[in-house]
Amino acid sequence: MAEHEKTKDGEAAPGVAASAAVIADPGRWSDLGVRMASGAAMAALGALAVMMGGVWFQMLTVFVTAVMVWELWMMIEPGKPTPGMLLAALCASVLSGQLSGEGDWVIVLFLVAPVVGAAMLRRERGTFFAFALGIEVAGWGLVTFRAEYGFQWLLWLILVVICTDVFGYVAGRALGGPKFWPKVSPKKTWSGTSAGWIAAGLVGLVFTWMTSSPWHLVWISMLVSFASQMGDIAESALKRRMKVKDSSTLIPGHGGLFDRFDAMLGASLFMLLASAAGFIPGVHF
Repeated sequence: MAEHEKTKDGEAAPGVAASAAVIADPGRWSDLGVRMASGAAMAALGALAVMMGGVWFQMLTVFVTAVMVWELWMMIEPGKPTPGMLLAALCASVLSGQLSGEGDWVIVLFLVAPVVGAAMLRRERGTFFAFALGIEVAGWGLVTFRAEYGFQWLLWLILVVICTDVFGYVAGRALGGPKFWPKVSPKKTWSGTSAGWIAAGLVGLVFTWMTSSPWHLVWISMLVSFASQMGDIAESALKRRMKVKDSSTLIPGHGGLFDRFDAMLGASLFMLLASAAGFIPGVHF
């Protein structure tokens, strides 16, 4: 055994012993089965709703959006669950009404729940208002995009977000290196962030081969990737500010819905801005 791996008495060095203990510790992997099961259930339910579209995708999005607003409230005011539940119900009602096609003017109703919630809080009023409004608008955007552009369009968006996350995580763990934004998200590295952009670009490239979408889908995919990372970082900053590890404990092994959909929120908000700028018409399949 090398000198740095063994003490003079022949015992394993503390660092090596600790590493071996971590590997051998079954508790480290005790939640793996639950995590995989809950992850598979979420993926199956989400995939089914996306494929079916219409009212099914709308109902799932309204539910997820309402829960995320409740989680946002509970991160700020953990001792008062009832107002958070009422705000979640209010968000669900407003979003359902907006998605029913009552007219673009009612989008102003998205301000109701953020304003009411901010008024009820004793602190972090601006934080609640900004995040609650962003969650509502992003949820509305996803349902609108699914209805107007179809299943393949939303599939592209979801794959960009998933590949950004997966390849970013793997590359960041494998390569390490300088941190991307250490004060906000200490675990994110430039290697993982860049790998996410590349993976997203490859998703766009595949879709240009398989569909009639133009080549600029590649760089749009990379911009969406960056937007999804900013959504993840924004939620990380919120949790650090609120001094919580997860947005909630609703999903076994995964935390809360906000933890799982933060990147998708960022991607949806970016695509809404891109749509206003005229980029969306080029992303047709």
